[in-house]
Amino acid sequence: MKIANFDLIVFDWDGTLMDSTAAIVKSIQAAAADLGVPVPEKEAAAYVIGLGLREAMESAVPGLDPKHYPRIVDRYRHHYQIKSQELELFDGVREMLDDLTRRGHFLAVATGKSRAGLNRVLHDTGLGAYFHATRCADETFSKPHPAMLNELTRELGQEMERTVMIGDTTHDLLMAANAGASGVAVRYGAHPEGELLLHRPVFTAASVPDLHQWLLDNA
Repeated sequence: MKIANFDLIVFDWDGTLMDSTAAIVKSIQAAAADLGVPVPEKEAAAYVIGLGLREAMESAVPGLDPKHYPRIVDRYRHHYQIKSQELELFDGVREMLDDLTRRGHFLAVATGKSRAGLNRVLHDTGLGAYFHATRCADETFSKPHPAMLNELTRELGQEMERTVMIGDTTHDLLMAANAGASGVAVRYGAHPEGELLLHRPVFTAASVPDLHQWLLDNA
């Protein structure tokens, strides 16, 4: 019988489980336009996906008076909530989570979303029951700080060397490296494959079915 390499599998949300990259980029750009400040290019807006919302806005729209960031965050939330009604999970996500659950893995989420935002989408998608624990950027340090993974492993009684972090951004892979966990990249999300490969993920998935098969074979 094959011995599993990973007991705890941690997923990023946006761009990894949910096809939301374009909606996030457009919401960042619309929020900047609302305030009449320079609108970031698509690549700059995509780069900040995965960070906490305040950190993301400070990076995507740098140099503003600090008093403007709460307003731009509010406008982002307004635009994203409108777009979020149309968002869908990537094909194959439910089947993957079903298989991993049957195999007895601990599953978790580490995301740049707010707690309210994650709770809402877990409810709307019906995926909440799959995850043993979750961490959001507004309740601990944002990626790439290792706090989310440190807290998840402690909560679930798991070892970091038997934990894998799966995400679509360099922030996810850096968090895994900073925590001492393995990192798996998906190249269908926010960051280009070339940037992801610089951080030496143990695997790079072209699609959710590709990721699913790798996890069956290696996790």
